[in-house]
Amino acid sequence: MTSSRTRARLLAQLRDRSQIDERVLAVMETIPRHLFVDEALATRAYEDTALPIGHGQTISRPYTVALMSSLILDGRPLERVLEIGTGCGYQTAILAALAARVYTVERIAPLLTGAKKRLVALRYRNISYKLADGSAGWPDQAPFDAIVTTAAAAELPALLGEQLADGGSLIIPVGEGEHQELHRITRVGAEFREEVVEAVRFVPLVSGEI
Repeated sequence: MTSSRTRARLLAQLRDRSQIDERVLAVMETIPRHLFVDEALATRAYEDTALPIGHGQTISRPYTVALMSSLILDGRPLERVLEIGTGCGYQTAILAALAARVYTVERIAPLLTGAKKRLVALRYRNISYKLADGSAGWPDQAPFDAIVTTAAAAELPALLGEQLADGGSLIIPVGEGEHQELHRITRVGAEFREEVVEAVRFVPLVSGEI
């Protein structure tokens, strides 16, 4: 089922998790996750699980999406947010509802094309798209109030931290295989404060020519 009742059941589960911001849940309640997965998987769209979206990539489990989105909310307005790894566009949609402008980078052309088609159909008009190596960020549009990375880096990419505004946060999975942790790096002047949030599992962040 893809009914509002099924979606409400998922949100009730997420609401029990202490780190999830209610503002994020309010946004997730309005976004039809089943439109971001293959029709054959639509009946599983509101399970708290990752699902394949083709090209060896996945749509992250709703809890992970909610957590990463919550971690960038610190009480101040989000003007400019960078997303590394557009994927199917679901995380993009949530960020676009939370921020004034979202810049999203994807290295797999068919995924970017599909995501843009969905997001335009859903009338998101505050998103800029780029086909590129996400590990380099989007320096021409920096600085960003937040950067959300939806793939795991073997180590922290220095280029991304440099693109944060003062007080901004980089949310990124770090590690390889089954040994990954979600990190939040906050820029304070010229310094970077790092916090390990919890263990996670993401597809790897690929760098280099596309």
